Amino acid sequence: MNDPGLDEPIQQHSKDVEQERKNEIDFQKEDEQAFLDPSRWWFASTAFPLLAGTFGPMASAFSVCALSQNWRVIVPHGPGGNEAEGFIVKDPGWLLAINSISLVIALIANVALLLNMARRLSFSIAQPITIVGWFIASILLIALVVTATYSLELPGEDRALTQAFYYAILAAGLYFIIATLMCVTVYGAHKGHYPQEFKLTMSQRTLMLQTISFMVYMLGGAAVYHRVEGWKFLDAVYFTNYTLLTVGIGSLAPKTHTGRALLFPFAIGGIVILGLVVGSIRSLVLERGKKKLGSRMVEKKRVQMLKKMHKKEEQHQKLAPIESAEQAEQLGMTERQRRKFEFELMRQIQDQATSRQKWNALFISGSAWLVLWFLGAFVFWKAEHQQEWSYFGALYFAYTSLLTIGYGDFTNFSNSGKPAFVFWSLLAVPALTIVISNMGDTVVKGIRDLTDYLGEFTILPGENPTRTKAKRLLTSVRSKFDKDEGAANMMDQPPGMIGETEKQGRGGSHREAMATDCIAGEVEKEELEDATEAAKRGDELAKSAHEYHYQLIREFRNVLKHLGESPPRQYTYEEWAWFLKLMGEDEDDQSSHRKAPINVRSKKGQEPDMQQAASDGSKQQKRQWSWLGNRSPLMGEEDEPAWVLERLSITLEKELRKQHEKKKNSSKGQKEGDGMKPSSSSGSSQTLEQQQAKEG
Repeated sequence: MNDPGLDEPIQQHSKDVEQERKNEIDFQKEDEQAFLDPSRWWFASTAFPLLAGTFGPMASAFSVCALSQNWRVIVPHGPGGNEAEGFIVKDPGWLLAINSISLVIALIANVALLLNMARRLSFSIAQPITIVGWFIASILLIALVVTATYSLELPGEDRALTQAFYYAILAAGLYFIIATLMCVTVYGAHKGHYPQEFKLTMSQRTLMLQTISFMVYMLGGAAVYHRVEGWKFLDAVYFTNYTLLTVGIGSLAPKTHTGRALLFPFAIGGIVILGLVVGSIRSLVLERGKKKLGSRMVEKKRVQMLKKMHKKEEQHQKLAPIESAEQAEQLGMTERQRRKFEFELMRQIQDQATSRQKWNALFISGSAWLVLWFLGAFVFWKAEHQQEWSYFGALYFAYTSLLTIGYGDFTNFSNSGKPAFVFWSLLAVPALTIVISNMGDTVVKGIRDLTDYLGEFTILPGENPTRTKAKRLLTSVRSKFDKDEGAANMMDQPPGMIGETEKQGRGGSHREAMATDCIAGEVEKEELEDATEAAKRGDELAKSAHEYHYQLIREFRNVLKHLGESPPRQYTYEEWAWFLKLMGEDEDDQSSHRKAPINVRSKKGQEPDMQQAASDGSKQQKRQWSWLGNRSPLMGEEDEPAWVLERLSITLEKELRKQHEKKKNSSKGQKEGDGMKPSSSSGSSQTLEQQQAKEG
C-alpha cells in the first residue's frame, strides 16, 4: 500500500542523495584536474584579465594627460632655451575632438570590464564592448600621432612635441596590448578551456578599482598642485608620480605653504592606496600564480620520478599494491610500509619542486627587474640627449629611482623623458616588490637561517643548548644512512592527538573559523553525551556511532586551527593514516590502492584518464588511488588542512544524515505501532462484550 504522505519525502531524499553524490564527484574531479590544466590557460583565464584591469585605467589616465595639453611647442632661441619651456602652438579642433572620442570609448570599455569582473554584466556582452572599444581607442590615437608627426609640420628646428603627445603614444600602445590579451581570454573561453566567467578572489576583483583609485588620486593631486603652485598640469603629474612612489627626485618641490601643507595628507593617502594595489598584484603573482605553477611543477617532477623508477625493477615493484603474503615476503615490506614509502617519495618530490619553483620565480622576477633597469636606462639616455647623459649616467639614474633612493643629481627635463619616467616607474616599483618577496623565500631566508645557526652556536642564546643541537645534527646525519624502515602499525588513537604535535607556526583565527569551532564544540559535546547515554542503555551500536561522530568532530576542530598557517602545515604519514581511517579508508587494505599512473592525459586533446574505479550501478566500489598518483591528496593546489577539512566535513555530513534518517524511521515506526494499538484494543474489547453477552 502506498502512503501519499511518504512519496514526497522519499523523492526529496533521493534527490538529496543524488545531488550529494554529484557534488562529491565534481569536487573529486576538480581536485584531480587542478594540476593537469596547462598553465598557459591559467594565464588566459586569470592573469590576462587582471593585467587588462590594471593597465586599462592606466591607459585611460594617459589619455586624459594627452587631452590636457596641446601637442606642439616652439622652442625659444638663445642660451637656456629648451622644449620644456617652449611656447604652446594651438592644435586644430578636429585633433581635440578625435582625442576626446577616443577617451570616451576607452572609458566605456573600462566600465564594461569592471562590471564584468563585479559580475554585474555577462561575459558575452562585456567582452565585445571591452575589446572593440580598446581597439578603436588605440586606432584613433595612432592615427592622431601619425598625423601630428607628418602632417602638421612637426618637428622642426625650432619646434618640438609636448608631453601630451608622448602620453598619447603610451595610451595607444597600452590599449592595443590589453585588447589583444583579452582576445586570447575570449578565445580560450570559446574553446571550452575554462568557463565564461572570471573566478577571481576578492582582492583580485578589486584590483581594477584600486588601480582606478590610485590613478584618479594621482591626477587629482596633480590638478590641485597645478592650481596651487602654478605648474603645468603634466609637470604636476610628474611630481605626484615620484612623490607617491617615494622616489623623491626633487626637480619639482612645493614652494608655497599651502602646497607643503597639502603634501602631508596627500602623500600618506597615496602611499596607502599604492600599498593596496601592490598587495593585490602580489596576491596575483606570488600566491595564486605560485600555487598554479607550483602544482604543475610537482606534476612534472612526479612524472620524471616514476619514469626513473620504472627503469629499475626493484623500485618498480614497490609501486604496485601488495596482494599476497608471498609478495610481501619477496619485497620485504607490508602494504602499509609500501604506502609509507610512496608517501615519503611524494614528500621528496614536493620539496624538490617547491625549491625549484622558488628559484625559478626569483630568476624570472629578477630578469624582469634587470630588463626594466637596462631598458629604462636606454630610454632615458636617448630622451635626455640635450643634457648629454652617458649610458652609465642613465643606468645610475634608473638604479637610484628603482630602489626609490632619488638623490636628485640626475633628473628628467625633456618632454619625452617625463612621460617615459611616469610609465616606467609605475612598472618598476611593483616589480621591485615582487623581487624582494621572492628573495625573502630564497636568498634572504638562507642568510637568515645561517646567521641564526651561527649565532646560537657562538654567542647568542637559543631555546635549546648547543649540546642538544649537536645531538640533533648527529641524529639527522645518521638517519640519512638508516635504511631500516621499521614496522608502522595503525594506531587506534591519533598520533599525539592531531594538533598537539609541535607547531610550525599558527596563523590568526578568523571570526568565521571561531564561530565554526564554537558550533562544532557544542555538537561534539552532544555526541559525547549521547554516547554516554547509549552506554547506560546497553546500546553498543549507538554508542559506537556516537563515539565515531565525536572523533570526527574533534578532529574537525583540530584541523580547523591549522588553516591559515604560514608556511602551510604538512601532516606526517601517521596523521594522514588516522585521517583516512576516519574517512573510511585503511592504509593496510590494498583494495583501495592502485599503481600510480605516469601519464594521466594520454593524447593531446583527449579528456584526462582519471582511471576511476569500476561501479556496478547501485553498489559503488571504492575509488583506488596512490600517494604518487593524480588522486593523491598531496597533489593539486589546495593546502593539506583545507583538503582534510573538506573530506572530514563530507564524511560527517553523511554520518549525521544517516543518523537523522535512522531516527526519523524509528519515530515513524513507533507512531505506526502506537496507531495500531488502539484498533487492536478496540477489537479485543468488542470480543469481550460479545462473550459476556453470550454468557448472559
